[in-house]
Amino acid sequence: MQDTTYAYQQLLDFTIQVFKKIGCPDTDAVTAASVLLSADLRGVDSHGVARLSGYVRLWEAKRVNATPQITVIHETPSTAVVDGDGGLGLVVAPFAMQLAIEKARNVGTGWVSVQHSNHYGIAAAHAMKALEHDMIGISMTNASPLVAPTFSISKMLGTNPICVAAPAGVQPPFVADLATTTAANGKLEILQRKEEAAPLGWVQDAEGHASTDASILKKGGALLPLGGDREHGSHKGYALGAVVDIFSALLSGANYAPWVPPFPAYVPMPERQPGKGIGHFFGAMRVDAFRTVEAYKRDMDDWISGFRNAAPIQGQEQVLIPGDPERIMEAERSREGIPLLPAVAADLKALGDKLGVVF
Repeated sequence: MQDTTYAYQQLLDFTIQVFKKIGCPDTDAVTAASVLLSADLRGVDSHGVARLSGYVRLWEAKRVNATPQITVIHETPSTAVVDGDGGLGLVVAPFAMQLAIEKARNVGTGWVSVQHSNHYGIAAAHAMKALEHDMIGISMTNASPLVAPTFSISKMLGTNPICVAAPAGVQPPFVADLATTTAANGKLEILQRKEEAAPLGWVQDAEGHASTDASILKKGGALLPLGGDREHGSHKGYALGAVVDIFSALLSGANYAPWVPPFPAYVPMPERQPGKGIGHFFGAMRVDAFRTVEAYKRDMDDWISGFRNAAPIQGQEQVLIPGDPERIMEAERSREGIPLLPAVAADLKALGDKLGVVF
């Protein structure tokens, strides 16, 4: 069966109605749906509507609060800790990112760590909010423990993504959005739906041997840190994932390492809970806190142009800038629609039937 293409507005409206059905206030439902669909628009299909049923299952398991009272529990002029009250990360994260932006507007930079939240979608959806304010945005989150540190078979970290979004002038912004693993778990889920093997270097089996089984996590295996193995720098991916865990959880009081709540609702919660929920970290830096916006943008355009004009390998058209593939995909899918795998479309239809929302 081939993918079916759906208009962005069609999927957005459906997703909004689903979030309303589980009790989200109208504004939160729109916020959550917009963040979720931003992943599909940018071609990050692993983190878009394909995960909608997963959020609903978390709510059914009473692990998501549809009506959170999000609060600031600690604050200085440039920093804050936010308690998400168990809410959807898709709602908690925009609140925290906006707080970071407001602090940056007031004192030059803003740094916000979050506890007691849930999965927040793609990191770029939050970091890019800073761009419209001539700020550099930073976003990261810890996640379900699926990743074995270098030399280990124990799953101790999540895919723990990092995003840095930097504005430019006439050039499109620089947006680096990456997991600290060789591949995100959602990519494995896509391969499972397609019944395809995983590339070597993505996962290992329960004994620590390299594997290409896209379902290996269900058999005791683990994702690998960025680099895949020690010879290709997996210790660096492991270190980056650990940095995200420290910023997101140790600064906020969220759960960390193997005690981060799992995304799949059928996976039992860890018996030990040293903190509250999942943790995030956000930063916003006003460009003019360092130099004039005009001078920065002039040099940023020059920097980007230099990379675009770097001599490509034979057979390649041009060197890309981080954010280019997603920006190109967003323009294409906004115009032509968003393709969904048959299994994803069927899952959404079943979800709609269950909740009384027409897909």
